[in-house]
Amino acid sequence: MALALTPPRVPKSKSSLPSHYHESFLEKKGPRDRDYRKFWAGLQGLTLYFYNSNRDSQHVEKLDLGTFVKLTDETPWGSSRDPRTHFCLVLRNQEIKFKVESLESREMWKGFILTVVELRVPSNLTLLPGHLYMMAEVLAKEEARRAVEMPSCFLKVSRLEAQLLLERYPDCGNLLLRPSGDGAGGVSVTTLQPLNGTQVVRHYKVKREGPKYVIDVEEPFSCTSLDAVVNYFVSHTNKALVPFLLDEDYEKVIGPAPPKGSPKELPPASITPGSSQDKLPPLLNQDENYVIPIGDAPAANYVNEPVLPPSRPVVPKPRKLAMFQAKPPKPPTVPKSEPKGLHSGLARKPVVSSAQAFSPATGLTDLTAELEEKLQRRRALEHAAERMGDQRANLQAQHITQSSPSSQN
Repeated sequence: MALALTPPRVPKSKSSLPSHYHESFLEKKGPRDRDYRKFWAGLQGLTLYFYNSNRDSQHVEKLDLGTFVKLTDETPWGSSRDPRTHFCLVLRNQEIKFKVESLESREMWKGFILTVVELRVPSNLTLLPGHLYMMAEVLAKEEARRAVEMPSCFLKVSRLEAQLLLERYPDCGNLLLRPSGDGAGGVSVTTLQPLNGTQVVRHYKVKREGPKYVIDVEEPFSCTSLDAVVNYFVSHTNKALVPFLLDEDYEKVIGPAPPKGSPKELPPASITPGSSQDKLPPLLNQDENYVIPIGDAPAANYVNEPVLPPSRPVVPKPRKLAMFQAKPPKPPTVPKSEPKGLHSGLARKPVVSSAQAFSPATGLTDLTAELEEKLQRRRALEHAAERMGDQRANLQAQHITQSSPSSQN
């Protein structure tokens, strides 16, 4: 009986651990930490990575050494451990304290950090020849890495934007690299330094000549990488120039940048108070609107208006009186006197209360019905008067007819 062939077992590939210049256990205490926490730490480039264990490939924290200021050997007050196992890393915006297992571990950590930050092997530390050789190898690797990598202070901004960034964020540095405007592949250096109490902005040109970068100053200086260009400016100003590193808390766009597709915001319109002539008259209170009904006077009396002098403008008299007239506000203390000169036939409608306020729609309906009723009554009276006049005329004619024969006799 033939046995089934089984494929050979292939060992599972372990996750490749990241390569570091130097790595070991570190106890770290940040500005917000109450006590030290133990990590497996590794240094690669200008970044210090922290892992939960030496078997993890994914870091849990990282620290950027681009804002490096100095290293100190300050010992916490009241510490019972060996003071030679403590050191402090001072950055531009924070301080981090570390604890290690021995003096040798502390000196090695300080040596590797200074090597990648200052691009030189330190000579003032307690190190063995083997340690110095390891740091020289790290120095060569770091220089090769920076030769093909842009510095952290290089930003793709214009000349004006670089100046605005340095003026707006002075705490982030005062030296910035940007592309040159000539389009020849060179770069420019923009700096901001105080001079006689005034902030002065300067721009320097860096030419690209083959694999090298030449700083265009009075005595041109050649550099192998852009990072060397930055180190040249920092070292020749006694660290007065600090590479610009924009923090994550700051904005990275100069000026307001609304999202795409959003409506364009209009500027607020200035409100100018208008004159009293341009203001609209206040609305009439509906409770104070009154209707003046038409009386039953047989005829209207007309009075000639006095002639106005020629200096005053002649205002034409309106032909039709308004149906609704607004009653002037009633003084609360002085009783209102009755108007004089009104005909007995004209009567003012009594004022209704606010609960029984006059409604324009119902008022017009009632007024129309009342007018029609009065008109019909007036026509009936006129018709009756005409009939009585005819009867009287007939009676007079009959009387005259009857009296005529008697006079002839």
